[in-house]
Amino acid sequence: MSSAPDSRRKSSVGLETTPTRLRQIALVARDLERVRWEITHVIGTEIVYEDALVGQWGLENFLVPLGGDFLEVVSPTREGTTAGRLLDKRGDGGYMIIMQTEDAKRRREFIEEKGLGKKIWGYENESEGVVCVQYHPRGVKGGVIPELDSHAPSPTNPTPLQSRFSPWHAVGPDHETCLSAMKKTSHLTLEGCILRLAPGDVRHEDAARQWEDVFGVGRSRDLLAFTNARMGFVPGREGLAEGLESVTVGVNGKERFDGILDRAREAGLCGDGWINMCGVKWYFVLTGHGEKEKL
Repeated sequence: MSSAPDSRRKSSVGLETTPTRLRQIALVARDLERVRWEITHVIGTEIVYEDALVGQWGLENFLVPLGGDFLEVVSPTREGTTAGRLLDKRGDGGYMIIMQTEDAKRRREFIEEKGLGKKIWGYENESEGVVCVQYHPRGVKGGVIPELDSHAPSPTNPTPLQSRFSPWHAVGPDHETCLSAMKKTSHLTLEGCILRLAPGDVRHEDAARQWEDVFGVGRSRDLLAFTNARMGFVPGREGLAEGLESVTVGVNGKERFDGILDRAREAGLCGDGWINMCGVKWYFVLTGHGEKEKL
């Protein structure tokens, strides 16, 4: 896993930034089966987990590995869900940005003390050392639900943030099965994503500064510097709701890289320099061969 230097610094609101990993991106889709086929077929990955517990919120989902990180897609199964309202408002697209930090509980206490955000859901599993906190998206630039989680170091997982294939609570308790699936896609890396701001909002550096201040992610001007990826923002455009604009995935190996392009073309999913899946632009870059070649 590529890593950013551990350059902790005080943010403008007082608490220092901490190494943070972009561990999972969640999308929302009307037709889950169609998106399941598109993603697994084009990228060449497989379903690693389907969480029956999301049914209590009127959802169904699946997760696929991108090396040591994950892509989730959710779909509503009943009326009146947040996911359903998002689909009605803007169609298929982004849903959540899920980050992994060193101590999500400490960050949550800071956010609540400073009034920087509102927790809408979460849990703590002391035996597993897991803390999971979802925050209300209102007021958070980028149009996604932010989630900040952590795994405590343990004898079997001594470096949960740095280890590429470390356990991840969102894919269930069977780490061995998940580990095998992650390693099968070790040629894939989550390189980053871009969030589109609300119409009329052109202050993309302010957006990055807000995420730095609230969630503790290090920043370089208008880019958030996760340990494994980068996240940026583009100005809002009239007629387009804020939300996830694009995802970039690295592919190690020219044959695999070309295979993704060929399968996307055959499926009629190619746009002008990108692949269109689940309402999001997907960019694939060839890695491991000197300079990256963009798809």
